[in-house]
Amino acid sequence: MKIAGSIALVTGANRGIGREFVDELLLRGASKVYVTARNPATLDIYTALGDPRIVPLALDVTDEAQAVAAARVANDVTLLINNAGVVGEGRTVIGASSLDGARQEMEVNYFGVLSLSRAFAPVLAKSGNSAILNVLSALSLITASAITYSASKAAALSASRGIRAELKKQGTHVVATMPVQVETDMGRQLPEPRLSTKEVASDSLDAVEQGVDEVFPGELTKQVMAQFQANPKGVQAHMLSSFAA
Repeated sequence: MKIAGSIALVTGANRGIGREFVDELLLRGASKVYVTARNPATLDIYTALGDPRIVPLALDVTDEAQAVAAARVANDVTLLINNAGVVGEGRTVIGASSLDGARQEMEVNYFGVLSLSRAFAPVLAKSGNSAILNVLSALSLITASAITYSASKAAALSASRGIRAELKKQGTHVVATMPVQVETDMGRQLPEPRLSTKEVASDSLDAVEQGVDEVFPGELTKQVMAQFQANPKGVQAHMLSSFAA
């Protein structure tokens, strides 16, 4: 599908990669972009722009009723970007004080993708040429010391592949983008170098237009994944080396 003339909805659009997606969509000629966040007050950054193509919409991706309601309002969407994500406070499993962080990660990073995809599938079917872009992580494939986060993203990748097969017949293509560490509030705690949000948004939207199934945006991600493909056990061991005795 083409971004020019498309009507997109971006979850978690109030900052970071989500905000970059909005800018890139508008730059490429999207005719309308629904910008969503759990707290609508954080979308004031768009109201101030005065661009009639931007439509703010409150949406908590963990609330299935809100997902259904959003699909009723944004019933002209042709591109759904599941960008909202979270890293819980408890990253380990055995050493965590509770599993609350892990549950939060699954609710946002996995069930959020499922809920939005289910709610918008009938909307996307109407155009006959639509797409879902799921913003995942290289940790969908490589388990890191953020174990439960990796698990939530791996689950979302598995779901993306299944949803792609389910929606193929209605003309909706599902793309999974899997960057390494990105220069965002979430990613700044990770070591340098880091990807820019521009690299992630630009390469991911290129993949949507080209009909690519899975993309590793930015040169840094491509380098890491090349290392992983050449020596998967070695890279995996390195990512979990903090647990070594």
